[in-house]
Amino acid sequence: MASQQIPNLNTLLRGRGGRGRGRQRGRGGTASSGDYHGSASSADTIVQRTDDDAAGSRMSAVEIGYLHDPFAPAFFEGGVTRRFPIMNRGTYVRTTAIDALVDRFLDTHPSQPKQIISFGAGSDTRYFRILSRRAMKNLVYHEIDFPSNTSKKVAAIRRSPLTLQTLQSVRGTEEEVKISVSGDSLHSSTYNIHPVDLRVLADNTDNAESVTERLPHLSQTSPTLLLSECCLIYLPPAAADAILTAFANRFIPPAIPLGLIIYEPIRPNDPFGQVMISNLATRGIHLQTLKKYSSLSRQKQRLRTAGFQGGQMAADVDYLWEQWVHENEKERVSGLEMLDEMEEWRLLAQHYCVAWGWRNGEHNDASLFQEAWSALQAQDNEQDDEDM
Repeated sequence: MASQQIPNLNTLLRGRGGRGRGRQRGRGGTASSGDYHGSASSADTIVQRTDDDAAGSRMSAVEIGYLHDPFAPAFFEGGVTRRFPIMNRGTYVRTTAIDALVDRFLDTHPSQPKQIISFGAGSDTRYFRILSRRAMKNLVYHEIDFPSNTSKKVAAIRRSPLTLQTLQSVRGTEEEVKISVSGDSLHSSTYNIHPVDLRVLADNTDNAESVTERLPHLSQTSPTLLLSECCLIYLPPAAADAILTAFANRFIPPAIPLGLIIYEPIRPNDPFGQVMISNLATRGIHLQTLKKYSSLSRQKQRLRTAGFQGGQMAADVDYLWEQWVHENEKERVSGLEMLDEMEEWRLLAQHYCVAWGWRNGEHNDASLFQEAWSALQAQDNEQDDEDM
């Protein structure tokens, strides 16, 4: 469900005079993954297809050298369409910023069991990349998505010797981790792919016991990190809020430390944001929470309202590139391809953000997220006029 690009960006940039050239003059236009025009009854299918865009953008960034991800090809079919340089850079910043937050969570009290739950994970490779960098016997990782997406991912994992080998590298103290695989699900004590509609989980008639049946191996005692990368934004605000409330109150008890990372578009009311929304609408894609959570300050208020009272932070991609990426790494990335549309880069980067927040709970290590994240820089001064 996670889409990381602005569709029809080629048209948008031509309208602004942007040229979109790479060093090899390869066009980086967006790839269409099917006919996105559809009726309201096909809305879920349209959202599911956005994962094809996310996988294509990831592969473009990997092939050019922005990211190191040997697992990405396993979850991508067909030829790679080269994205615009500004989009490749956006994919790089998004990925590395979220990686930094996740790594700090995992590095703090490393011997402690932890859990990550990824909403709308689609073809995301984060779990495999984590395993390739560190031994994580005490991490339980969950991915929740539509069955149509999970079935594709499970099939890809079964086809790929690299992904299977990586999964089998996680061993318990006495025996190899047992993996149960069906057509659209994968379950083990460490990695789980759940073919479940998040809206069903948010139904408040579900009790904790029925939820653990729907989500095998869900821990209700381990410090937990929730990830939503362009997932909740496709839902009506009430449904998106209900999902966060369900996980923060019923599925993960309030006494347990809980963190949340959200990656979403923001600032829909300026000319660039209006074109972004219009382009998406031509493909039948509607960002339903965008108006309600349209700015960094509103994203932070969202975190407070959802119960993440320990801390709330947010930064747009432009800020993350400037403040979080080391100068040597900026030089490396800038050398990969010519980026001569700096105005367009800043516009694009200012319309996506990462927001993160946490609650301390009553756990023995109540300061886990405080230690992990409080020192990270974030944009303190919100410049948006939220009432535009």
